[in-house]
Amino acid sequence: MAPIFAPGANLAAKLVLIAAGGCIAVAVFAGWVLPSTEWATRVGHPVDQPVPFSHRHHVAGLGLDCRFCHTAVETAATAGMPPTHTCMTCHSQLWTNADVLAPVRDSLETGTPLRWVRVNRLPDYVYFDHSIHVAKGIGCVTCHGRIDEMPLTEKAASLRMSWCVDCHRDPRPNLRPREAVFDMTWRRGPDTPSGDRLFAQYRIHGPAALTDCSVCHR
Repeated sequence: MAPIFAPGANLAAKLVLIAAGGCIAVAVFAGWVLPSTEWATRVGHPVDQPVPFSHRHHVAGLGLDCRFCHTAVETAATAGMPPTHTCMTCHSQLWTNADVLAPVRDSLETGTPLRWVRVNRLPDYVYFDHSIHVAKGIGCVTCHGRIDEMPLTEKAASLRMSWCVDCHRDPRPNLRPREAVFDMTWRRGPDTPSGDRLFAQYRIHGPAALTDCSVCHR
């Protein structure tokens, strides 16, 4: 009686199982691990801009406050981007002929705003309000990292949903006095109000309210 399976059937079956397992592993990596990598989230990758603006020079070096350029950060959902006139407040007197600032001068001359490339981008279905986070004592560093040390602006946090929800479950470790919100070098000390005290002082709702879907998805 002739055999049902050819002599190489066992080897073929093993190869098929190995290939199937490999495909499953690749699918898991692509769907679960890959989106969490810095390559996918773009954390730590500087973004090309029309002008290579250095926060390290302007903030750490010259001492500019965040609100000098981002004027709406305390009152609006978006922090706001500086108009060309803000840049020319200084650069009409300093580095007036620098090639690197040619796009700024052209913008002023033509009245065409500079098209800055967004570094931190959330999906359209996510609502984020800068003003409420500032009002509740969340420092710029919490989301933007030590931007005062960045020669070119880069993304400091993944901004994935899990990252946001972790803070909303317990914001106490990230709370600071309002006067320290824009202080890049602030550290909690023995005389600093505790997270629990600030949590009560700012009248922040508990995790059940902060993690409600409607808080960010409206």
